[in-house]
Amino acid sequence: GGQHVNTTDSAVRVTHLPTGIVVQNQDERSQHANKERAMAEVARRVYNYHQEIIQAEISSSRRAQIGSGDRSEKIRTYHYPQTRVTDHRLNLTMHGIERMMRGEILDDFIDGALEKERSLLVSAMLDEDNN
Repeated sequence: GGQHVNTTDSAVRVTHLPTGIVVQNQDERSQHANKERAMAEVARRVYNYHQEIIQAEISSSRRAQIGSGDRSEKIRTYHYPQTRVTDHRLNLTMHGIERMMRGEILDDFIDGALEKERSLLVSAMLDEDNN
């Protein structure tokens, strides 16, 4: 029975260089079978490694978009006694809440939001150029 284990050198170690993942296998008597099993295990681990990276990027992107929901993250305030609308993201205050609700002065807020988005894109591109 068991003497064959001592006479056969069939262990295999496979290293995936880009990720540094190392797999060792010596379950089978045949070196070819051990290599096949080790390669399959490396493929599985590399796949899982990349899936974890993708999931981390997605969750970080979600966290950045969602925010905490604190009061300090409020977008707009409607102050009816003064008929005032303030957009806190744009630091834009307009009077005439009724006109806002009818959509008459909505273009001012939309234009302000587009301008802010353009300036953020330009500053992001400038930051990329500087790095």
